[in-house]
Amino acid sequence: VLQALLASVQAVLGDYFVGLYVHGSVASADFDPQRSDIDFLVVTTAELPDEMLPDLVAMHARLTASGLPLVTKLEGSYIPQQALRRYDPAQAQHPALRVDGSFAVDGHGSDWVIQRHIIREQGIVVAGPAPRTLIDPVQPNDLRRAVLGILQEWWSPPFPAPERFRRSEYQAYAVLTMCRALYTLQHGTAVSKPVAARWAQEALGESWTALIAWALAWRPDAPTDHLHETLDFIRYTLARSQQFAIPPAAIPPAPE
Repeated sequence: VLQALLASVQAVLGDYFVGLYVHGSVASADFDPQRSDIDFLVVTTAELPDEMLPDLVAMHARLTASGLPLVTKLEGSYIPQQALRRYDPAQAQHPALRVDGSFAVDGHGSDWVIQRHIIREQGIVVAGPAPRTLIDPVQPNDLRRAVLGILQEWWSPPFPAPERFRRSEYQAYAVLTMCRALYTLQHGTAVSKPVAARWAQEALGESWTALIAWALAWRPDAPTDHLHETLDFIRYTLARSQQFAIPPAAIPPAPE
């Protein structure tokens, strides 16, 4: 499916194409076909012109309709080189293929500080230059600040789209996301959700061991409800995150 994606992207972008990279669970060797997405990044030479977006929409629709294995798992963004090098919330609106198959220009929030780090350190090159040549190093406190931003934006009550918490799949996702947030706050680096969850089982004590084990083992054919425990774990994570006093980010010098 990645080779089909590469050929399709190159055909639409032409000289705008710089590289195609895979990150997330595929890059960390934790991919699970039942619950994981195939996260990709297309790097472009510049912002894509508006008239190219319908071509990308049509291309992704054709690819989805092809029936290729795992094609519906694709989720990714199209980001120009300049915006990718350092995260800037003022330059964070980029075309994206969403996990539901829709395609639009989306805001890329604080999580893209972390995604950039993962792509730089672990990203798999499908085509193009090494990601380390495209992305500046992400400092540990930048990752911690990003986690605090994510917790504030997405996980502090009142929750965006609270109805999602009724689904056991989302409960498991929330638990594993909290584990990864706590790991990054503690260690100043980013790891996969399963790695962070196994760390959390050891580090957080018996109170959360069973819930984390359930989240790790979740399968769509065996849904169970852990809504109240999940919400308690989110509250615990929010409270624990307040222990981390992260100094403000330095303002980068203006370009000469």
